[in-house]
Amino acid sequence: MEDLKHLEFLAVNSKEIIEKQVDSYRQQHSYAGTIIGATALYITFFLSGMDGNIYITQIVSVIPILLFIWAILLLLSIFRTKPLDQAFSTIKYQKLMDKSLKEILLFEIQANIHSYNLNVLVTERIGKHYNFAIKLVTIALISSFVLMMTNKFITIDKEPVRVKVVNSLK
Repeated sequence: MEDLKHLEFLAVNSKEIIEKQVDSYRQQHSYAGTIIGATALYITFFLSGMDGNIYITQIVSVIPILLFIWAILLLLSIFRTKPLDQAFSTIKYQKLMDKSLKEILLFEIQANIHSYNLNVLVTERIGKHYNFAIKLVTIALISSFVLMMTNKFITIDKEPVRVKVVNSLK
């Protein structure tokens, strides 16, 4: 009997790599959902904090809002991606029943390599969107915080309005 331990090791190892890839993909989905929820809540908090006396900060506050919206759209695009390929398909079981163990292990290794290569295309694009969205959220958070503090602590002294009372009863 032929020693197939090296092929068994490669088959198991390649399957574990696919599982780690899928777990990472799911984790990124989870983080994206959390960030979307927190960002949506923060936008309302930010807008309520901008009802101050400096008109220019209220106008400039549109920039962080647009950055937040852009980040949310990027994070939502992560949810629209196709699911990852998880290698060895149960459809092939019937076809592989008549094959030798060596042929089955070689088929599984090739299927795992093919799945990994297909998944890399999806995960790289998602990773780029995710990382860019995180940068946008960070910039928007910092700029919105600066705008809120500016709006809160800097006051512009306005000239008092003089009102002349006219008595029309005479």
